[in-house]
Amino acid sequence: MEGLPADCIADILSQGSPRDACRSAVVASVFRAAAESDVLWDRFLPPDHEEIISESVSPVKYKSKKELFFKLSSPLFIDRGLKAFSIDKATGKKCYKLSARKLYIAWSANPLFWCWKPVIESRFAEVVELRMTSWLEIEGKINTRILSPNTMYKAYLIVQVAHYRAYGLDVVPCNVSVEVGKLCSRGTVTLSHNACVKRSVCGENKVEEGSRSKFKGNVARVGLERKDGWLEIELGEFYNQGMCEEEVKMSLREINGVHLKGGLVVESLEIRPI
Repeated sequence: MEGLPADCIADILSQGSPRDACRSAVVASVFRAAAESDVLWDRFLPPDHEEIISESVSPVKYKSKKELFFKLSSPLFIDRGLKAFSIDKATGKKCYKLSARKLYIAWSANPLFWCWKPVIESRFAEVVELRMTSWLEIEGKINTRILSPNTMYKAYLIVQVAHYRAYGLDVVPCNVSVEVGKLCSRGTVTLSHNACVKRSVCGENKVEEGSRSKFKGNVARVGLERKDGWLEIELGEFYNQGMCEEEVKMSLREINGVHLKGGLVVESLEIRPI
């Protein structure tokens, strides 16, 4: 192994994951030079990374492809700051976050129903809070062309439930779905802080009592309370083969109830690999 050139070793390491490459550099000195090379880390970067960087709202400076990889593992704001791109550090797969401004939200332009505002908890310039409606409909779209091929993805709606202003959100469960062509992943979810999964001290997810319920025979999905204070609601999953361009539609709806509801704060929609 020691007789192999660094480029050859880099080629071998590129068949694994970025995490494997970092571990190899620690385990054996023969891998160290290859694990730092631009040849290797260029393989782990998305083929269109230069195009993505060109859309960044702020300059991206780096001295090596490895440094660039780890810079892109943190959110890079693109599309005038309305969208965030990142790379999964362990696998190199592409992740996206669509801000609330990039989503279709029924009646969100009407200040009687929704309120647009900045909040310090969000890295996007604005979030939107539901004031009052009986028709809750939120939808986001993304093209499979910009995602990593041969990858299973899940979509999450990132929200908060305003404690003292929330009402009517848990009366009727919402329908959630992810559609790609003729394939569809469906479920239901109850919007409340009592219907969420909290992280335990050891890092595993603990389901709070009463967090799962049945509605018309369907087990409701639960939200996950994140370390940053937001809740992520799983909308569904899909597999991106990458063989052709398809539009992914991700939605949360509660349009059957006639009661009023309010106090839901919508930050973004996140698409990330499993």
